[in-house]
Amino acid sequence: MIRAMRTAASGMMAQQTQVDTIANNIANVNTASFKKNRVNFRSLLYTTLREPGATTIGNQQVPTGLQIGTGTEVSSSIKLFLQGDLEQTGNPIDLAIQGDGFFKIAMGNGEFRYTRDGAFRIDGNGDIVTVDGFKLEPGISIPPDAEQITIGQDGTVQVRSGGSDQLQARGQIRLTRFPNPAGLRAEGANLFRETASSGAPTEQTPGDAGAGFLRQAFLERSNVSVVDELIALIQAQRNYEVNSRTIQVADEMLQQVSNLI
Repeated sequence: MIRAMRTAASGMMAQQTQVDTIANNIANVNTASFKKNRVNFRSLLYTTLREPGATTIGNQQVPTGLQIGTGTEVSSSIKLFLQGDLEQTGNPIDLAIQGDGFFKIAMGNGEFRYTRDGAFRIDGNGDIVTVDGFKLEPGISIPPDAEQITIGQDGTVQVRSGGSDQLQARGQIRLTRFPNPAGLRAEGANLFRETASSGAPTEQTPGDAGAGFLRQAFLERSNVSVVDELIALIQAQRNYEVNSRTIQVADEMLQQVSNLI
C-alpha cells in the first residue's frame, strides 16, 4: 500500500506540472508570436521481482517475468514552433515571419537574443527597436522625415522622405535559423537564447534556402488553441483525481490491515 501511495503521488505531481504548463499557454493566448509548451512524461524505475527469461525448475524459462513500476515523472517540456495565424495591424513597422526563422536582437552588452515577435518601434534615434528598446540586428535607421516605409518579403527596407517621389534603400532585415529551435532557452519577453542544444545560428535572407518570408503590417498571433488547452486541462484534472483516488483506496486498505492487528 505504501508503494501504491508513492506511485500515485508521483502521478499527481506530474499532472500538477501539466496543469501549470497549460495555465501558462492559456495565459499567453493573446501574446504575439507566443509558442505553446508541451510536457512529456516518462515512467520511473521498475522493481524486478522475477527476471524475464529466468530459469525455473526443470531448466525451463519464464516467458514474462514480474516487474512493478514506481510511477511517472516529467521528462521534458518542448516549445512547439508551429506557425501562428497572421493578423493585419496596419502599422508599417509591424513584421510577421511566415515560415522558419527569428529576428536577431542586440541586447546592448555584446549578447544577442532571438524572437518571432515583430512588434517593432522606432526610437528617438530613428533605429528600429523592440518594445523594450533593444535594437534589431543588423541595425536599420529610419530618417525623421520619413513619409513612407516599405519592407519587402525579402527584408529590403525602403523609405520615401523629404517630399521625394523616390524610395531609398535603408538596409535589409535578415532572419536567423537554428538546426533545433526546440533547444532554444526561453527567457521571457518573447526572447530566446542560443544553447548547445539549439545549435549554432545561421543568418539568411528572408525567403532564401528555407527561411521564411516577411509580411509588413502583420503580426503573428500565438499558436495556442484555447479549445485544445481546455481539453488537455480537463484530462489533467481527471488524471489528478484518479491518482488521488488511488491514494485514498490504498489508505483504506492500510487501515483495514491495521484494524486486524
